Amino acid sequence: MVALLLPLFASLMSISSVMVALPAIEEGLGASSSDLQWVLSGYALAFGVGLVPAGRAGDLWGRRLIFLIGTAAFAGASLAAALAPTPLALNVLRVAMGFGAALLVPQIIGMIQRLFTGPARGRAYGLMATVIGVAVAIGPLVGGALIDAAPSGTGWRLVFLINVPVTVIALIAAFLWLPKPHDDDAPSETTASSRGLMRLDPLGAALLCTAIVLIMLPFIQFTNLLGAAFGLAGLALLGLWLWWEKRLGERDAQAPMVNLRLFALPSYTWNSAVIILYFAGMPGIWAVVAIYVQQGLGHGAFAAGLVTLPSAVMVILLASQVGRRVDRIGPQMLIIGSVAAFVSMLLLAAAALLEATEFASIGWVALALGVNGFSQALIIPSAQTLSMQDVPEPMAGAAGGVAQSAQRVVTATGLAVVTGIYFLVQARADHQTAILVSALVIAGIMLTSVVAAIGAARRVQR
Repeated sequence: MVALLLPLFASLMSISSVMVALPAIEEGLGASSSDLQWVLSGYALAFGVGLVPAGRAGDLWGRRLIFLIGTAAFAGASLAAALAPTPLALNVLRVAMGFGAALLVPQIIGMIQRLFTGPARGRAYGLMATVIGVAVAIGPLVGGALIDAAPSGTGWRLVFLINVPVTVIALIAAFLWLPKPHDDDAPSETTASSRGLMRLDPLGAALLCTAIVLIMLPFIQFTNLLGAAFGLAGLALLGLWLWWEKRLGERDAQAPMVNLRLFALPSYTWNSAVIILYFAGMPGIWAVVAIYVQQGLGHGAFAAGLVTLPSAVMVILLASQVGRRVDRIGPQMLIIGSVAAFVSMLLLAAAALLEATEFASIGWVALALGVNGFSQALIIPSAQTLSMQDVPEPMAGAAGGVAQSAQRVVTATGLAVVTGIYFLVQARADHQTAILVSALVIAGIMLTSVVAAIGAARRVQR
């Protein structure tokens, strides 16, 4: 688990830590607003595009091998990004970092699915959820501390450079401790006998990757009619991909990149929906809070990171405990977590309203994010464990890739929508109104997560 979770920590911290580094990148490289948008979205785009093919590749050719390749690629791209001389170079390297992360993340889910069973699997996913929550929550704190401690205009480079020692340690741990291909992580005999590239379903991979890119482009670059056309074309290609995978699966169950029988598993479909809807809204809050605290309240980058600490503490305290109890009360914890996510956004909206009164305090923002951390600690390990409980092991990598890819797509979409709303409202009013409206928009998205959690719980009862 140490070997698996260290690079996961680095890859996810690289999302949230960069959010507080955007003003420093703008100053250090003379980046435009479009450049800064791509610093966030380019990583998410590459991450989302590569997950499903990477999961399938791990199922076919060994998850340990693909995990090692992805970790090494992420480390190398992080080092190069820290040395980037121009905004364009930085964004190209951020895309490379995203592809490296995409290679390694599905292998973690696949190896947990193979190496652990019963309550131990729930504990493993609980540890994974702890790392996810801590990485996302502590990233702004680490990034802010590095930026404030370093000379002006260079601190943002440390935000990328810190990934290198973490991933190097992870590579050493992986070589020492991850099961060898001939041991616990070997592909099945059927797939091992057919190791050609065609087993990766190249047409399916091309259709899906192109569809994801087209769907995400309107939210990260083309916010006009051209973008709408790209989005519609992407949805059409997604439908074509589903038809192709179904047709391929009817001829040979092991031929498609994703066997669509996955979606006939209620536990996979319902619980994946809960976590996908959660990620559609929540990641955007870290971006707008970082902007609000620095530009709206006038605090430094470290303070912007410090307000996320209560969220990290809640995840550290609760996520592994939740993982131990998923088998018994997982559906109930999903409902409670989804409701808490909704409440946390109402608290953030209230914090914005209090800013104009004598009770104004940055502590109210920290309180709202603490409740958000509570919700995250309940939702992620519960949904992750319950979604995978009925998935056959040979399909685990692809199943994890599908779910993670959907999460990355909605994360990029949610980031673009929430930050776009924030900047639009801020330009016409002020930062307090912008954070208020953003929080209420996310609260509306969280209501859909509550509905999905209730549906998942009812399915379990039936």
